[in-house]
Amino acid sequence: MVDSHAHLQHARFDADRDEVIARALDAGLERILVPGWDLPSSEAALELGARHPGVIDAAVGIHPHEAAGMDEAAWGRLESLVADARTRAVGEIGLDFFRNLSPPEVQRAALDRQLALAAGRGLPVLVHDREAHAEVTEALLAWTGRSDRARGVLHAFSGDADLAERLVEAGFLVSFALPVAFRTNEGPREAARRLPPGTFLVETDSPYLGPDREARNEPTTALRVAAELAQVRDVAVEDLVRPIREAYRSLVGA
Repeated sequence: MVDSHAHLQHARFDADRDEVIARALDAGLERILVPGWDLPSSEAALELGARHPGVIDAAVGIHPHEAAGMDEAAWGRLESLVADARTRAVGEIGLDFFRNLSPPEVQRAALDRQLALAAGRGLPVLVHDREAHAEVTEALLAWTGRSDRARGVLHAFSGDADLAERLVEAGFLVSFALPVAFRTNEGPREAARRLPPGTFLVETDSPYLGPDREARNEPTTALRVAAELAQVRDVAVEDLVRPIREAYRSLVGA
């Protein structure tokens, strides 16, 4: 099993990060993809991957919440991080029109710029989409980057089944986090039922999206997400492991 999205460089893991990773390995996880959300967290993701080779895969990127804080010097630094041989993906990037912590037009410009960086290096993208389904889909369908393997992943997918199938047809993966267990989350649950094996991933979004709103989440929760998906799809959880692992390999080559 893998966790395709966990922010293990977050300060909430500072006291016991190595123990958290050890628990994940003991529970049966093989790989954890750690995305950045700004420059320091992207650099930390690369450092974490270097300390845990073969376990941690690093992604670098600017979250839409952080887009307004970027100047040309910062963009130049991100470009060098994207070019780093240790970088497996560009992310977490995207649009968030729910909180709008950066102006929408600034978010769109940051997304376009990072899609271009990913295309230039042949890297996949890890995409945040909150209350921006139409705009994110338009940007991804127009993107000309990476066509030989999985082009990217919609992280913590919150759209409906039709949107998921449209993005999968365009070469993207869909990733489900623990909210797929909520019966009120009808769109993602229907997507989880309809998507064919090998087109979706599981994630935790640690330290967020845990079973307890106030408690810290960690990568071991990926096993619970897989169990919830198995229940939604009416299959044994063991039937999901290999297709999820192959989808992850198609994404980052690991």
